[in-house]
Amino acid sequence: MTELMSSRAPEPVGAYPHAKRVGNLLFLSGIGPRRRGSKEIPGVELDADGNIIAYDIEAQCRSCFQNTRAVLEDAGSSWDNIVDVLVFLTNMKDDFQTYNRIYAEHFAGEGRPNPTRTTIEIVSLPTPIAVEVKVIATIEESASQKTATRTPSVIVPE
Repeated sequence: MTELMSSRAPEPVGAYPHAKRVGNLLFLSGIGPRRRGSKEIPGVELDADGNIIAYDIEAQCRSCFQNTRAVLEDAGSSWDNIVDVLVFLTNMKDDFQTYNRIYAEHFAGEGRPNPTRTTIEIVSLPTPIAVEVKVIATIEESASQKTATRTPSVIVPE
């Protein structure tokens, strides 16, 4: 097993890697919409106590997908290799339709991956966000990749 950290995705909020590779499978930790190097969350307005006043689920979904893509690429995989998606929404009733539309832009249609998917509503997430994405992907190695494998940003040996 190899732990992987991306230099482009937001830093994890706990003691865990962005991803872990086991054989040809890549398991990503849950990824939110935060920006790397800051606590900025796209589309979120907070009060003085850090409570959410308003949020833009579309901006958060797009940012989650962008962050997920960065981890996949830095780990040597790609968006097209996603086989399973798990999504956590804090407001299924209000946000699912928008999330589903944005998801379809990235996954549905000819030439795009069509992974399995589970969407779950939860009470809250560890930071003031409304969506978090977790994926499992494959890492396919061709003969040329075996001799010139892209090195992840950081490999943490166990």
